[in-house]
Amino acid sequence: MNKAYFIQLAGYNIWANNIMHSWLDQIDDVQWHMTIMSSFNSIQQTALHVLGAERVWLDRLHEEASPVWLPSTFSGTTKEIQQLWKEASSQLKSFVEHFEESRLQERLAFKRINGESVVMEYYQIFAHVFNHSTYHRGQIVTMLRQAGFTDVTSTDLLGYYRALK
Repeated sequence: MNKAYFIQLAGYNIWANNIMHSWLDQIDDVQWHMTIMSSFNSIQQTALHVLGAERVWLDRLHEEASPVWLPSTFSGTTKEIQQLWKEASSQLKSFVEHFEESRLQERLAFKRINGESVVMEYYQIFAHVFNHSTYHRGQIVTMLRQAGFTDVTSTDLLGYYRALK
């Protein structure tokens, strides 16, 4: 693993999230809040979870003493969630771009939301953050279909690589 790989994953994360945002812009409040069983009970809760995760990882990477877990405090609109999510994804990419490659195997100590102390290597954190967002984007695709929105396309990494050409 090298820095260029993680910069590419950060770019992919933004690309796939932008596709997701274009779909979320097309659904109504009923679809946004509809109870759909998955890891979270609605598209809104799932989107807020992804935003919260990207944001809390940024806080951890910046060694913030008390990261804020947005899903427990945020009550904004669809547009506000999407705007903050876009900003977090962009800031993650910037962090990776400015990160010294020689530090990828250094370890970062942090506390999980539940208070558990954890130590991970930076490359593991980067891989996890982008994989986590991919996992939940897949859930949102399924939830969108169940909510009646079927105008979805692929957000696979292969599509991103093809779009780069």
